[in-house]
Amino acid sequence: MAETHAEDVFVDALQNIALGVTEVVGFEVAAISVAREDRTLEMVAVAGSDEARHQLLGHRTPMDEIELELATSEEWGALRFVPQERMSLDIETLGWVPDMAAPDDPEMWHPLDLLVAPIYDDAGVLRGLLSVDLPVDRRRPGPAKREELRRYAEQTRRAVLSAFERAELAEQVRLADAARMIVREVSSELSMDRIIEVSQPALTSAFNAFGMWIQTFDEDGEGSGSVYASNGAEIVMPDDLREIARISAHIQWKNQDVSVLNDVIPPLGVMTPEQEQQITEFMRAIDVTSMLFVPLGAGPECLGNLVLTRRGGRLDWSPIEKQAALDIGHDLGRALLNARTFERERRLIDELRELNGYKSRLIATIAHELKNPLTSILGHVEILESVPELDGTVRSSISSMERGAVRMQRLIDDLLVLAQVGDPHVEFTPQPVDVTAVVHDVLDLLRVTLERKELKVVVEAPQQPVLAMGEEQGLDRVCANLISNAAKYTPEGGTITVSLEAKRRIVELKVSDTGLGISEEDQASLFQEFFRSTNPTAVAQPGTGLGLTIVQRIVERHRGRITFDSTLGAGTTFTVTLPLAR
Repeated sequence: MAETHAEDVFVDALQNIALGVTEVVGFEVAAISVAREDRTLEMVAVAGSDEARHQLLGHRTPMDEIELELATSEEWGALRFVPQERMSLDIETLGWVPDMAAPDDPEMWHPLDLLVAPIYDDAGVLRGLLSVDLPVDRRRPGPAKREELRRYAEQTRRAVLSAFERAELAEQVRLADAARMIVREVSSELSMDRIIEVSQPALTSAFNAFGMWIQTFDEDGEGSGSVYASNGAEIVMPDDLREIARISAHIQWKNQDVSVLNDVIPPLGVMTPEQEQQITEFMRAIDVTSMLFVPLGAGPECLGNLVLTRRGGRLDWSPIEKQAALDIGHDLGRALLNARTFERERRLIDELRELNGYKSRLIATIAHELKNPLTSILGHVEILESVPELDGTVRSSISSMERGAVRMQRLIDDLLVLAQVGDPHVEFTPQPVDVTAVVHDVLDLLRVTLERKELKVVVEAPQQPVLAMGEEQGLDRVCANLISNAAKYTPEGGTITVSLEAKRRIVELKVSDTGLGISEEDQASLFQEFFRSTNPTAVAQPGTGLGLTIVQRIVERHRGRITFDSTLGAGTTFTVTLPLAR
């Protein structure tokens, strides 16, 4: 719609110029035609005669035929006069001939006389043609009238070129706005279907196109890739045409150029006649009369192509449209590269998630297989301990066996938990959990340990429940591991502080101690599986090296975050954030 408005304004300006010619220079009819991409001159403004306007508006004359006529014309300064006796154009090519008798006097105006002022721009390119017909006095112009016509033709030339510049500037602004909108909309899209869905309305509207599609190439640059069409339309493109388009797009991207394909303008220039015939037949099959072929890329890499289509009589695409389309090709190319990178990362994440799930299932299977015989071992150890006649050496050995078996059992239990919380296939069903109650339950279970070491425990929590979205069993294990670690690594008489706070969107749990602290060297590996501290005092404490790994996995499973702050010899604070339940 914006393009239609700009074209209307341009045509109105030319119509006013033509009307001024008829009012000033003494001719009853004035017409202005403009050069089109298919090398025709299209009549867009006619003044002075309703009959002439009816027959001439929209009429196109091949530019080559006009140039032949101008080559034989009489030059009157900026004017070109082709008398009837030199005219080679037929009436159909001219489009309209005044209804008047041919005069016998050679000084009189003949209905087939042609008087025009070619409109060249500063680069010498023919941009249009001013034509006048039917002098009021019905005489061929004499020297005085020619000079008057020449002066007004030059003024008309400047006015017409100004109208062209204004129209081109308006089109540049319109297409630049469309490009900015497209960039803004598609830059955050991470799938080709969404890129097409978002960009299609803006592109087809801005370029006055019927439809569009995007062909993407395989990541190695060799395969012809996939075709994504607008409006859900299905574009069934044969493999050989996809390959032609792929090769052409690489050439176009290297040359930083676009191409127009229609019955008038030859195709891309990189195809054999047979391939050109394939393209033509394909266009007929999808009922398209003109296509603008735009390469898509980022940096040196060509990633695909964009095709904009038109139906009906309009075959040309303006130079401004071509340049804007090439700029958009860069923007869509970057969006396509982002989408491709995201898709690659998504596949990698899926593969890693599947691998992690396999590892978790493998760990769970091995742990289960170990658990059964270990249970049997512990059972037989218990039986042996009840035998009264065993001497001290044997009892010592049995006790060592029991400690080793218990340690193995603890490791197996942790492995089973680690496998469960690390398996992405295990269903996660969060619900509101009162973390305050969980903390008090854990402290109650650890009461004997805390009292034996005479540890002071401070709980800082609001009176009302602090609700987090999660699984109670998992949050219980998080609290138990963090508080038991604080108790384990805090010397007798130390202090453990557990604080809870409900913030705007999160629940914050902090567990602080006045214990051993963690060295900077150990901090980098703290959440790694089976990691044990290098601190000899910490190593002396029993553990599997999986507790903090399990805590981290559970917190991440809850879409939360765990951090810590520690000073060697002064203590450690772990901070867990969880989604707040509303």
